[in-house]
Amino acid sequence: MGFRTDQIHAGVEPDPLTGAILPPIHQSTTFVQESVDSYMGKGYSYTRAGNPTVAAFERRIAALERGVAATAYGSGMAATVSTMMALLSAGDHAVVSDVVYGGTHRFAAQVLSRFGVEFSFVDTSDPIAVSTAIRPETRLVFTETPANPTLKLTDLAAISEITKRAGIVHAVDNTFLSPYFQRPIELGADVVVHATTKYLDGHNATLGGAVVTADEELDAKFRFIMKSMGLIMSPQVAWLTLQGSKTLSERMDRQSENAMEIARYLESHPKVERVGYPGLESFPQHELAKTQASGFGAMVWFEVTGGVEGGKRLMDAIELWALAENLGSVESLITHPVTMTHGDVPRDVRLASGITDGLVRLSVGMEDVEDLIDALDRALSKV
Repeated sequence: MGFRTDQIHAGVEPDPLTGAILPPIHQSTTFVQESVDSYMGKGYSYTRAGNPTVAAFERRIAALERGVAATAYGSGMAATVSTMMALLSAGDHAVVSDVVYGGTHRFAAQVLSRFGVEFSFVDTSDPIAVSTAIRPETRLVFTETPANPTLKLTDLAAISEITKRAGIVHAVDNTFLSPYFQRPIELGADVVVHATTKYLDGHNATLGGAVVTADEELDAKFRFIMKSMGLIMSPQVAWLTLQGSKTLSERMDRQSENAMEIARYLESHPKVERVGYPGLESFPQHELAKTQASGFGAMVWFEVTGGVEGGKRLMDAIELWALAENLGSVESLITHPVTMTHGDVPRDVRLASGITDGLVRLSVGMEDVEDLIDALDRALSKV
């Protein structure tokens, strides 16, 4: 089936008991067994290990990413935690993109490293740097593309070729583009990670995550960690995300169109020093963005004149754009990564990876683009 068909129908069927077109919310802790001998005869025993509503969403996201199976979690961070915990043990080594979501960096550098796992944060836009960083004890390469918040891209096919030769797993955080614009498994990756909180939900309504795999053996590892650590997505969140995902393509098309117009506006503004958006020809990896994905996404970053103080003045003055930490929603959001999403990343590490103190991140929504630009224009006039 085509993507738009799958985003509406994959993973669900009309309820066989009532004919309801939407799946039931199985808000139940436990599932009664018919007998000891037929334990798990209907596939479920306890919601921490699996739930019918959650399973429907898992089938949906696996179909959209063109994977074979998926596990769903209570947050995007839980999905990242599950990925690393399932694949890494004491004495192992992992290569991680130097620009990643702050929570990913925090978990790797400040939590999992305490248990004997080593991490190298590498510029994964450079395949040679990745190849050089791999050691005999390397078990995972974890990339994020486009990266949060600089939008730096990783050539997924090139990195997947390197990891396959080395016999290690390549996991990709695909949150910023979603499976509508980018499908890493089709480019050779083994695992795809999502914060479903973002574009798959799209309405600032839920916290959730997902891990999609290219084979059943990997999925079993993630499912074991999910069950053992109690990370599963709730039935209510799974149901809401199933509904949100039905409009993913339409939302992303509109949001990306808006983002392109806003990026062009900012690029020509005299008070804006730099703009980053993969759809701009000035973006250093514009050609890779065109070949690796079918769209440029709805995330934009820029720096205003006046540095940090100029950025603060703009964010404090702006209307319509909400000053908030989420992204991917129909509402447009504006964020200061250094203060908010990447506040736990050491300053020298941030600066080395291009996350400057004055960087402003935009998550472009579905409002009339003229209103969004007008709000930016009025705020910039106060800088």
